[in-house]
Amino acid sequence: MTDTQVLESPTTSDTDTGPDMFHYVRKNKIAESAVMGTMVEALCGEVFPVTKSPKPGSPVCPACKEIYESLRA
Repeated sequence: MTDTQVLESPTTSDTDTGPDMFHYVRKNKIAESAVMGTMVEALCGEVFPVTKSPKPGSPVCPACKEIYESLRA
């Protein structure tokens, strides 16, 4: 198994999971995506550019959350 850094504060996407659903993505890709507009891949497989920052209490993609929690165990 490879070691990956995962952002604990999820990032958003405007995909089928809803316009205000946030996803977990690799931490080192967030700034690049926000500045350059490059695409990131969430733990659940959604691909999108970073466009917003999550606020406390924002809804999180259930699939991303389940995968992230299984990685932390």
